Amino acid sequence: MPKTGLRYATKVDLTKDAGKEPYLHNRWHPDIPACGTIKNGETVKIECVDWTGGQIGNNDSADDVRDVDLTRVHYLTGPFEIETAEPGDVLVVDIQDVQPLEDQPWGFTGVFAKENGGGFLDELYPKPAKAIWDFEGINCSSRHIPGVRFAGLIHPGILGCAPSPEVLKIWNEREGQLIQECSHMTREVALPPNPTNVHVGTGDDEIKEKVGREGARTIPGRPEHGGNCDIKNLSRGSKVYLPVHVPGAKFSVGDLHFSQGDGEISFCGAIEMAGCITIKFSVMKGGMRHLAMKSPIYIPGPVEPQFGPGRYIYFEGFSVDEHGKQHYLDTTVAYRQTSLRVIEYLRRYGYDDYQIYLLLSCAPIQGHVAGIVDIPNSCTTMGLPIDIFDFDIRPEAPTDKRDLGSCAFASS
Repeated sequence: MPKTGLRYATKVDLTKDAGKEPYLHNRWHPDIPACGTIKNGETVKIECVDWTGGQIGNNDSADDVRDVDLTRVHYLTGPFEIETAEPGDVLVVDIQDVQPLEDQPWGFTGVFAKENGGGFLDELYPKPAKAIWDFEGINCSSRHIPGVRFAGLIHPGILGCAPSPEVLKIWNEREGQLIQECSHMTREVALPPNPTNVHVGTGDDEIKEKVGREGARTIPGRPEHGGNCDIKNLSRGSKVYLPVHVPGAKFSVGDLHFSQGDGEISFCGAIEMAGCITIKFSVMKGGMRHLAMKSPIYIPGPVEPQFGPGRYIYFEGFSVDEHGKQHYLDTTVAYRQTSLRVIEYLRRYGYDDYQIYLLLSCAPIQGHVAGIVDIPNSCTTMGLPIDIFDFDIRPEAPTDKRDLGSCAFASS
């Protein structure tokens, strides 16, 4: 039986500017100084701000979502040096608990403006929108999407170790090539290093300038280290195996979610929150070679909302877009069509499309690839839990249109 409580490796102060806090950073780079040290085998608590660093408020306007500054994100807590970790090892991250901060028992889900971040369906839903969620123990509900209540599958959206200089060079060259090859497109396909609002914790001006010039953005997950993978099943009891590329691993974590649907389709699509994650760290010596590891692996924990057999409605989508154009085994097109089928179904009850878009991003929906070999169509499915609604949405039940309010929109 422990004689004392767990150590806080870091605590956050939500009243202060995240861009000035010594225990936060918003780029991936090996030269960002560690903000603390954690022993091999130690269990600690780590507090995190929400991924925007407090740019989104608990109110009924989406002006803050419209105006969010994406050069500032994501704010991650760390990096932490893990004792005995060396390049070639594997860092075993045992997620023991994740909770909202007691003094901020709410979170948000957003649809970003198409010209500022966008989302999976931004060609159809280009306007900024927002829903605020109130936490009620393990459950949540929203004044902006009435008629639903569900248990959260709380998890970190981002965890990873720092890249080595060699890995960072690969990232920048690989993504830079993609940007060049897609220069004819009308949307961003990747984000290159950007010195604007770069934050490097306790790093000095020389480090800040270098990280601004070379540092990888935190938006995508990457095969060499994980990062922003937004996997909803990395909840309590999960174990993640991360490759180590630098001495001490330099582990960072952030972007905590109260709940998320598979795909997080609106981009800011989880229920984003500030919170505290409890992690036990262990080092597997020589683990990358032993596991033949080229990207992270994980074992889900036992905690997940249980809706039971027959308590989902599944919708299908195929590689034929909304204009009737046939695509070849395009799983992205198929999942977009799957999402639209659910929007069309729920619209009948009185929800507007933006409310449904937000809900599908953050509720515990199950997204699956059903088939990718039957040319020309991929088939994807989305399982919508029946029991999150306080009215009957089964296909055989009567469809009664309700007054279900509105999510928050930006002022014109």
